[in-house]
Amino acid sequence: MSKTSAENERMFIFPYNTSNIEEYSPDQFNEEEILIKQTVEQFVDEKVLPQLDAMEAYDYDVTKSLFKEAGELGLLGADIPDAFGGLQLGKKISGLIAEKMGYASSFSVSFNIHTGVGILPYVYFGTTEQKEKYIPKLASGEWIGAYALTEPNAGSDALSAKTTAKPSDEGSTYLLNGEKQWITNAHVANIYVVFARTEEGMTAFIVERDMPGVSIGPEEQKLGIRGSSTATLILEDVNVPKENILGELGKGHYIALNILNLARLKLSFANIGSAKQALEIAVKYGKERKQFKNELVQFSMIQEKIANMALAIYRVESSAYYTAHLIDNEQLDDLNILSKLPAYAIDCGINKVEASEVLDFVVDESLQIHGGYGFMEEYAIERMYRDARINRIFEGTNEINRLTISRNLIKLYGKNNSIVSPDKLFPNEAHNEQYYRGTQGILESLMEALSDSENVSLNDLEEEQEILRLLADIIKEMYVMKTCLIRLNDASNKEIQQLMTDIICEETYQKVMQKAIKISGRIFNSESELGNFRYHLSEIHVPQYTDSISKKRKIAKHIIQQDRYHL
Repeated sequence: MSKTSAENERMFIFPYNTSNIEEYSPDQFNEEEILIKQTVEQFVDEKVLPQLDAMEAYDYDVTKSLFKEAGELGLLGADIPDAFGGLQLGKKISGLIAEKMGYASSFSVSFNIHTGVGILPYVYFGTTEQKEKYIPKLASGEWIGAYALTEPNAGSDALSAKTTAKPSDEGSTYLLNGEKQWITNAHVANIYVVFARTEEGMTAFIVERDMPGVSIGPEEQKLGIRGSSTATLILEDVNVPKENILGELGKGHYIALNILNLARLKLSFANIGSAKQALEIAVKYGKERKQFKNELVQFSMIQEKIANMALAIYRVESSAYYTAHLIDNEQLDDLNILSKLPAYAIDCGINKVEASEVLDFVVDESLQIHGGYGFMEEYAIERMYRDARINRIFEGTNEINRLTISRNLIKLYGKNNSIVSPDKLFPNEAHNEQYYRGTQGILESLMEALSDSENVSLNDLEEEQEILRLLADIIKEMYVMKTCLIRLNDASNKEIQQLMTDIICEETYQKVMQKAIKISGRIFNSESELGNFRYHLSEIHVPQYTDSISKKRKIAKHIIQQDRYHL
């Protein structure tokens, strides 16, 4: 691929530029980045975790104090230009901060909302005056930000919101009326980005907490993340000056969609951190707990669980850091975000889906290793299990994100009649690279079949959401596999990461083939057509499968020896 960035649109989903891998790899951090990581870890251990009970009792002063301390440490400003009190560190390092903050239970949710959708709208869409007025306060932790998009009758279809903004007769203010539901940081926030309907269309407004007519409903009683404030934002005849319009009048949907893409990536990093914490808890418990006179971690079925947990984390860790690297290369700012960021909607959606489902899987397996104790409140995994569930709903449900992935895939295919580049991604067609080429062949065959099918064509897929889901999963699996292959070029532990890559490539190919077979059963009218297509798939050459059981035992023993996810 001749271009290294998506200046206007991405021509192919695969491959991307693979140069400067050390800039993206989660295995490579410089001294400054390691210090940032250690700072977050210390902040979480010493400041946040001892205050979890207070935050779950809605002690808002504790939350506000933690934000100020985080601001003093510079942890709120990774995405903020230095001209407005930030550090401008890029998506990789803001992702690293979010990952380490993922250990912070409910405070991680409050933190990510503030540093993501609570700040980034001003960074990318604010006027100079708005930036100067609000960003320094948000960067320092003096103020806390929130984002008000969802309404009682507008969940996944968020752009159908009913909140209205009507201009005054002289046009100097707008009168806002409506309710925004499930607003994170509702009771602790000083400022909200509120989306409302105007005659020109959806528009974003900056609403300050102390404006007359602004009120907050009672705290929602939630399944998990109980230490984060979640309530309804009520707007009753709130007079907002026109200077508080964020972005352009009637174009608030551009803000909503693009900021949500970045929020999905940030959420992915937080989920990675929480998943690592759940694995660490499982390993330590498994070494302490004995059954039949042996430590739990000595049983091979428990080792298999530990290996599968580590593999799942490795997959999404590779993917998320790679995506952050791609976006960092774009050098996003307020002048180019609308031309560059939409090309990464697929990437951000992939990471959000993968990370939230990996976290669910890992906390579930960790609780299972704990046995009955995992069901008891005094064990941390019980809280983590409840906290994890929201992530498949946050920032667009995983179903909506899958539709975004597959729709963008179809759009690209319609423009290029291809979604994989003819360029060689890897210098050698080695063992694992052949699995990747095999998945490319499967996807290309599927897209060609859908283009020619009389039964179910590409134009019909809006009514075939099951196929859209399966296509999204195929793209997700391929994306993750590719990032793992690239990561291996600069591995910190070549032996263990080679084993992990071997298993990921084998199992990914198997999953992609299974999904392709499901789709083929729907798109062909006759058994002969179906048989011919499946025979064609069986002719795709991949290596013989290896002894993955032995490989997983080696991976598990390495993790057990380290006491945590550490390569």
